[in-house]
Amino acid sequence: MTLTPPALPPEIIVIERGWLSANNYLFTGGSGGAALVDSGYCSHSAQTLVLVQSALAGAPLARLLNTHLHSDHCGGNAVLQAAWPQLQTLIPPGQAQAVADWDMAALSYAATGQDCPRFGYDATLVPGSTIDLGGHSWQVHAAPGHDPHAVLLFEPRDGLLLSGDALWEHGFGVVFPELEGEDAFAAVGATLELIAQLAPRTVLPGHGPVFGDLPGALARAHRRLQRFTDDPLQHAEHAAKVLLKFKLLQHGQLSEAALQQWAAATPYLDSVRARHFPQHSLQTWLHSLVTALVRSGAAQRLGDGMVSN
Repeated sequence: MTLTPPALPPEIIVIERGWLSANNYLFTGGSGGAALVDSGYCSHSAQTLVLVQSALAGAPLARLLNTHLHSDHCGGNAVLQAAWPQLQTLIPPGQAQAVADWDMAALSYAATGQDCPRFGYDATLVPGSTIDLGGHSWQVHAAPGHDPHAVLLFEPRDGLLLSGDALWEHGFGVVFPELEGEDAFAAVGATLELIAQLAPRTVLPGHGPVFGDLPGALARAHRRLQRFTDDPLQHAEHAAKVLLKFKLLQHGQLSEAALQQWAAATPYLDSVRARHFPQHSLQTWLHSLVTALVRSGAAQRLGDGMVSN
């Protein structure tokens, strides 16, 4: 059964994107002025700017918040900062120094083969604090798992949760620390338990539609987490396919040679292979990932390459 989420307050504008760019949530009014949560991927940044400008109808954007600093959530930051020079940008505190230094390794962009134009920040979203968005007080909570530095935002009066990639209607984001040899599945479980305790009535996820069936979403997330905990190789293969799918979404179409070149230049992908699938060469492993994406219907072959579905 699909439950229709309750109507959102009028001061929240939902800009639902695809899977290359995270959703954008625009808040109008409030003591701090208009605020946007997450800015999408850089290749969509011009579109993001137009969408936000249109929704604001000439009013300025005062604040920009990021639930975490993966490239699909903050890739539009630089364009928005250029459009509104007085914009105040708030990020989770865990990678504040990496942003200040623009440490591409610490921020993972170089290793994953993804792009993110340099941006700055003005303040941090400290877990345990609150922030005014649209005239309502939102709690900041740590949400480790998918990203160890991620935060989520909860508004208790209306029971609204901005979950980032900690919870979608049908799952959650790749648990990247696990791919690096860290024990992070337990952190995913703890974040899901936190969400259950907060008991939001409406969830505004980082990807996919706004939803209201929290018990169903949590049950699906726990089942996925159990599968990955029982079989970490399944999670590693899933993560590699997500990276490949992301690259296809970015370019639309890639030749086999371009895919091989990208894989060779993406240290993160080869480190996942070396750690979890050392019996395969990078070339043969990439071919198996391509085959799996085609078989699942997520991509299709076209000539000597493939395109995203």
